[in-house]
Amino acid sequence: MKQSKKEKSLLSNWKLHIIAFVFVLIGEAIGVIQFDLGVGTIALFPMLYALVLGGIVSFPKFKLLTEGQMKNAATILGISFMLFVAKLGTMLGPSLPQIFEAGLSLAFQEVGHIIGTFVIGLPIALLIGMKREAIGSTFSIDREPNLAIISEKYGADSPEGRGALGVYVCGTVFGAIYLALLAGFLGSIGIFHPISLAMGAGVGSGSMMAAASGALAVTFPNDAEDIALFAAAANLITTILGTYICVFFSLPVTARLYEWLEPKIGRSRKKGAA
Repeated sequence: MKQSKKEKSLLSNWKLHIIAFVFVLIGEAIGVIQFDLGVGTIALFPMLYALVLGGIVSFPKFKLLTEGQMKNAATILGISFMLFVAKLGTMLGPSLPQIFEAGLSLAFQEVGHIIGTFVIGLPIALLIGMKREAIGSTFSIDREPNLAIISEKYGADSPEGRGALGVYVCGTVFGAIYLALLAGFLGSIGIFHPISLAMGAGVGSGSMMAAASGALAVTFPNDAEDIALFAAAANLITTILGTYICVFFSLPVTARLYEWLEPKIGRSRKKGAA
């Protein structure tokens, strides 16, 4: 469906602005809700409500928004995150000595992305029946730079490309909600330091980082500024350093592991195969 000239103009986005404003009012009116699970607490906060309401309103069957308006909303979201990152940048400058002091910790947080992707994800993908799509879906967390890497190596139409795109779409739709709930729960357990959780929130996605760091800020209000600071620094490192790790390590190792593991644990393997 092509966008009309009216939808392309800035003034035609009034409906989106009103909907967003209403969602903000609803979210702030509800406030923070916490559920005690015994071993920890799950915190629901205003941004999470806005994400859920936005998903409901944009559901195609409801026909509340056109495809063109949804594309405009995605563009506006990108601009909003630019402002958010600019704000974080003003916090990063004065705190550079503090970030340099935690330099090795910030660098080593990238190891978690490796363990959580192909070390754990690849065997699970093979056990549920995925084939070469498993390479694209588990070699990284599959954000924009990772999609470019897999497209350049295998092609966007390849099984590997479809696997990477599938994880990208799932991360876009569910990632922020999932990380917000997970971060709030892990923070409430009391095992992890809030700064270490903030570093873990930097997964290379602005929306996921904002959701996770927002949940942590609710759980640790006294450390809210440091949480935003280290989450932004970790997110930047993941985007830059993680790209090179994916090119020279994660993707080649994942492809090699696939060739070794698929005959052994792949669901469709023939009986008696080695």
